[in-house]
Amino acid sequence: MVPTAAPRLIVLAGLPGVGKSTVAREIARALGASWLRVDTIEAALLKAGLARSFKTGLAAYVVACDLAEAHLELGRDVVVDAVNAVEPARQMWRDLAGSRGAQLTFVEVVCTDAAEHRRRLASRELATPPLPAPTWEEVQAVARDYVPWTEPVLRIDASRPPAENLTRVLERLLATARSPSG
Repeated sequence: MVPTAAPRLIVLAGLPGVGKSTVAREIARALGASWLRVDTIEAALLKAGLARSFKTGLAAYVVACDLAEAHLELGRDVVVDAVNAVEPARQMWRDLAGSRGAQLTFVEVVCTDAAEHRRRLASRELATPPLPAPTWEEVQAVARDYVPWTEPVLRIDASRPPAENLTRVLERLLATARSPSG
């Protein structure tokens, strides 16, 4: 068997509407990776007739984690697109990377331009019916509960050009690449 590099688990985090999905899609495209968007999974649960609740949100994270594990098991790189505002969500990705021998990179996406952030919320490009787009007030509530990171993460500003952010992420991945495993 030819030695291969460990698969990469790239986990995006940040408030709703900052531009995570735009960045995640471009990372996945550049790497030929699987892109798992928690909002898409939660929307599918709602389409199946489940009522929106804390449990459907949690279930979407669990489904994303299980799908990520299956893709990592195949040696595929995975890009996860979720808010990841609290430590239990972040720990889930750490545990997955550890159990699958995957290279884990957290990318926190921020939007330093509040007016732009609000505009993005109002005109969500990746609307996911029947999951409603969050309001500015809901985003502010998430921001109040958003737990600061206790470890180094790559922080990118989605108000910067997308190509610049993609380059920063790819450079980080290259710099932290593991040697092939035998």
